[in-house]
Amino acid sequence: MIFSSYEFIFIFLPVTFFVYFYLNKNKFTKIATGFLALASLFFYSWWNLIYLPLILISVLVNYLISLYLLKPSKKNKSFLIIGIIFNLSLLGYFKYSDFFIQNVNVVFNTSYSLLYLTLPLAISFFTFQQIAFLVDSYKGYVKKNKFLNYLVFVTFFPQLIAGPIVHHKEMMPQFSESVNKSIIYKNVYLGFFIFSIGLFKKVVLADSFAIWASYGFDVMDQLSLIEAWVTSLSYTFQLYFDFSGYTDMAIGAALLFNIKLPLNFNSPYKSKNIRDFWTRWHITLSRFLRDYIYIPLGGNQDGNFKMYSNILITFLIGGLWHGAAWTFIFWGFLHAIAIIIHRLWIITGISLNRVFAWFLTFNFINITWIFFRVETWEDAFKILKGMFGFSGIVLPNMLQNYAVFSGKQVLFGEVYENFNYDNEITFWLLIGLCMCLFFKNSYQVINSYQPSNKIVTFIVIIFLISIMNLDKNAEFIYFNFSYSVFCRKTSI
Repeated sequence: MIFSSYEFIFIFLPVTFFVYFYLNKNKFTKIATGFLALASLFFYSWWNLIYLPLILISVLVNYLISLYLLKPSKKNKSFLIIGIIFNLSLLGYFKYSDFFIQNVNVVFNTSYSLLYLTLPLAISFFTFQQIAFLVDSYKGYVKKNKFLNYLVFVTFFPQLIAGPIVHHKEMMPQFSESVNKSIIYKNVYLGFFIFSIGLFKKVVLADSFAIWASYGFDVMDQLSLIEAWVTSLSYTFQLYFDFSGYTDMAIGAALLFNIKLPLNFNSPYKSKNIRDFWTRWHITLSRFLRDYIYIPLGGNQDGNFKMYSNILITFLIGGLWHGAAWTFIFWGFLHAIAIIIHRLWIITGISLNRVFAWFLTFNFINITWIFFRVETWEDAFKILKGMFGFSGIVLPNMLQNYAVFSGKQVLFGEVYENFNYDNEITFWLLIGLCMCLFFKNSYQVINSYQPSNKIVTFIVIIFLISIMNLDKNAEFIYFNFSYSVFCRKTSI
C-alpha cells in the first residue's frame, strides 16, 4: 500500500485513525497500541504477505537482544555484535546476494546461478533503524523496552516504508504522553494540510516529470544537448518532488496521530555547497551514516588522510545502501570526492559568489543523479554525451538567422523533436525550479501555519486535483528502492 492510493486515503487511514482514538478514548490504551501495530503490519504486507514473517522475526530477534543489552553486563558488547551481524546478514542475503554472485562470476569467470530473491519491502530502513536501536541500548540511551512499544516503534506505518530512520527516544515518549492519546484538532488540520501538499507534489509534479525522465533514460537511444538536459533535470525534479512528497505525506499522516517525525528533508536544492546538501537531503540517513559509521571509524580525529578515508568509506557504504549496483557505489564515490574537495577548498579561505556556488552545487547534484537512475553504464554515457554536446546540438529555428555557425554538430529545428508535450516541458522545469528554491518546506509551513478560509480553500483544491490524478503511475521512487518488482536494480 502506498500513500497516493485510494485504499490508503479513503479506507486505511480514516479507519485506523478513528479506531485508534476510539480505543484510547475508552481507556483501552494497550489495545489501541496493539491495534496501531497490527494496522501498520497490515499496511506493510498489503502487496505481499510473504514479507510479514520476515519483519516479525527481525523485530523479535532484535527485541530479545535488546533485553540483554539493557542489563549491566560485560557480555553486552558480544550481544551487540551478534545483533549487528544478524541484521547485516539479513540485509546482505536478501539485497546483495545476487550482486555478489554476479561479480564473482565476472571476476573468476564462473557461472553460479543467481538466487533471484524477492527483496523484502523497506528492509534497509527497518534494518538500519534496529541497528541504531541496539547501539543506543548498549550505550544506555534506552532505559526500558516493552515488546508492544518496540513493535510500534519499528512498524509505525508513516515512517515504515521510506523513513525517516528514527531513534527510540524520538518516538516512544510521544506515544506515551497522555495528551497524545486524544484527537488534537490542530494536528488534524496540520496533518491534512501537509499530507495534501505532499500528495500534490507526488501525483501532479513528480509524475509529470517522470514522463520525460523515463522517455529520455529508457526509450531514446541518443539525445541532443537540450533533450539530454531536459532528461536529467526532469529526473532531478522527479526525485525531489517524489521524496519531498513522500516526506510531507509521512509527516502529515503521523501528525494525525499526534506524532511529530524528525526533520528529514530541508529544501536540499537550495544548498550552496555539497556539505550543505547532505545536511538537508535525507537528513536521518546522513545522521545514521555519521553516528554509526563515520564516527566509529574515527571521524576526523586521526589526521587528514584518515579523515578523508573515513569520508570515502562512509559514502561508498551510503551508495551501496541505496542499491546493489556499481552505479550506486560510483554515485557515493562522486559525493565523497566532492565532500573532500569542499573541505580542502575551505582551507584556502576563498569564498565563491553565492549564486555561482548554488549553480555549481545544483549542477553537480543533477549530473550525479544520472548514476543513481541509470540501469547500465551505457545509459549514463548516453545522457552525459548528450549533455555535453557530443551527440549533436539542436537549436530553435528562430535562432538560425542570428547564428554565425552551423554544421554537423549544430543544427536548427525542433528542440524537443523526440518528446511529446514540448510546450509544457520548459514551463514545468521552471515551475519545479521555482518551487525548489522559493517555496517553504513542510516544517517551515507547520511553524508558520495560520488557519484561514483562503488556506482551507487552497488545500481542498490541491487535494481534489491530486485525487483526480491518482490513476497515474503512483509509485514513489524511494519506495521503489524498497520493492524489487518495480526496481530497475535492487534497491533500498
